[in-house]
Amino acid sequence: MFQAPSVFTRAPLPPATRESEPRREQALTPTAAAPAPAQAPPTAAKRRDPYFDNVKYLAIVLVAVAHAWEPVMDGSRATRALYMIVYTFHMPAFILISGYFSRTFDMSAPKVKRLITGVAVPYVLFETAYSLFKRYVDDAPDTSISLVDPLFLTWFLIALFIWRVTTPIWLTLSHPLPVALAIAVLASISPDIGDDLDLQRVFQFLPFFVLGLLVKPEHFQLVRRREVRLLALPLFAGALLFAYWIAPRMRLGWLYRANSAQEMDAPWWSGAVMSLALFGCALALTIGFLAWVPRRSMWFTVLGAGTICGYLLHGFLIKGAVYTGLFDRHTWLSGPVGLVIVSVAAAGAVTLMCSPPVARALKFATEPDMKWAFRTDPAKR
Repeated sequence: MFQAPSVFTRAPLPPATRESEPRREQALTPTAAAPAPAQAPPTAAKRRDPYFDNVKYLAIVLVAVAHAWEPVMDGSRATRALYMIVYTFHMPAFILISGYFSRTFDMSAPKVKRLITGVAVPYVLFETAYSLFKRYVDDAPDTSISLVDPLFLTWFLIALFIWRVTTPIWLTLSHPLPVALAIAVLASISPDIGDDLDLQRVFQFLPFFVLGLLVKPEHFQLVRRREVRLLALPLFAGALLFAYWIAPRMRLGWLYRANSAQEMDAPWWSGAVMSLALFGCALALTIGFLAWVPRRSMWFTVLGAGTICGYLLHGFLIKGAVYTGLFDRHTWLSGPVGLVIVSVAAAGAVTLMCSPPVARALKFATEPDMKWAFRTDPAKR
């Protein structure tokens, strides 16, 4: 998801691997007896890995479908169980990939510009748009436009901004993941953090971003091994059975990570237990999900480059249906057939929203040029 202007665009490639270094040295220092090898065409350096585009597209489909289930899943234990499974890992997977493509962020001027234009500006624009949408479509004139209290799904943008700005710190620490887990646990038992910038989510989801910073390409090769794919099948089957059993007993607020244990009327120590338990469950299911993502180019691979649009736009569709009372008028949507229709509609809609034409049309908001806002030479004062 991330170092280019778009939030969900792949970052610059890391330095050459050990195996490729000798060839690179020969190309940079050719001997007099041998002519320098021809340079690769410019497009080669920009070639995208279809696997990660597939991950991003499939993850955003899960996000949209899960959001579409929320208004219609009451009364269906099976749908609630599926919802719990998807919510356990879909955002952790999204965030882990975000961290993986943030590894090269170093607060240099070009990358700070990309962070501002690709994350901060879209946050301001869509936070404002969602607030106005609620004010007029939901007939809620008192809805304020607040940049410190994210509305609906815009929390991810402000969280990504904070995580990425702190990337140099995490890459400097000797044991960043234990530190991030400790912060997540402390947040889960700290009711005084408040709602500003959705810091509860920022802190409680932080370990997945930090883990993404630590992951290396060879780890994804291990995840995609045949043995892992086979193990993922009983993993998801067991998760579904467990989710079906616990669905009536567990509060969904634990999955959202937006509140402390005390705010959910639970004992303080349960926040620490649930934080660590959910981290383990989310990591296991994320590995299972990543194991089954296709490695080769598929019909939907090109849509992976437009997931920022799908993420930011599908909320208007879901919330618009809620605000206008669509689900209240058509209660049959809560039935088996209705749930299938809702799922297919959400998946189809977010697929269209990720398409290249939509990405081009929305580029003014997701990848604004804004050259006028930055100095041509940041070193000059």
